[in-house]
Amino acid sequence: MNPVAVKADSVELESAAARIAIELGLPLLTRPVEPSDFSMVLEVRSDGLALVPTDPRQGKELRIDFDRGATAFRRFATGSARQPLTKAVGLRQGRPSVIDATAGLGRDAFLLACLGCRVGAVERSPILAAMLNDALKRASRADDSNLATIVKRITVTSGDSKTTLESLPKSDRPDVVYLDPMYTPRTASALAKKEMRILRMLVGGDEDAGELLGIARSVATKRVVVKRHLRAPPLSDDVSISYPGRAVRYDTYFSRKEC
Repeated sequence: MNPVAVKADSVELESAAARIAIELGLPLLTRPVEPSDFSMVLEVRSDGLALVPTDPRQGKELRIDFDRGATAFRRFATGSARQPLTKAVGLRQGRPSVIDATAGLGRDAFLLACLGCRVGAVERSPILAAMLNDALKRASRADDSNLATIVKRITVTSGDSKTTLESLPKSDRPDVVYLDPMYTPRTASALAKKEMRILRMLVGGDEDAGELLGIARSVATKRVVVKRHLRAPPLSDDVSISYPGRAVRYDTYFSRKEC
């Protein structure tokens, strides 16, 4: 079974859907889809891309939006000097350059951009990367100059994070590499668990997180930050300092230069 196909939501969008299907190497649907044909459909709509499971039991559609409900999120971000993530990435020392090597839905990358960081978001799923870029473009065109400024701080790269990090020249190495290996917290809402299920269908379970951490530590000039569930073991035992929150903690590994 092909996992994902592309479908236009209207006749006017058929050429755009065809272009996206070619770019992502996915089949283009021109007929109604049966659940047995594909596990998900990437719908091309006038208001952006949406990933829709063909089996309703897998959850509702998955969208990435920075231009809807972003005001409240941005207000939280700009006033979050005491938040664990803020401390973990070292915002008290300035606005570091960050590579989010596990971009996913882009929420942490967006939060860091709200805080003034320039963020390179790396996503190994070409579908998620396309959805992220689509969301950034829509946000940049929104009637909100502040939001447009924020999303301009984010660039998305589609590819394997290990290869991307290893290929960086020394002049482009970031201050911080941020990692959020996939997990499903016990306290997650039903919506979060359904989102996680869809993400796992696309990218798997991040079994290479330990290897990615090692590469990240050789690349980051100041620190690596790993987001973990409060009860999850660290990816490596030599954590420099941890910043716990209500449901997650941020394990920080300082580079020798910052120790």
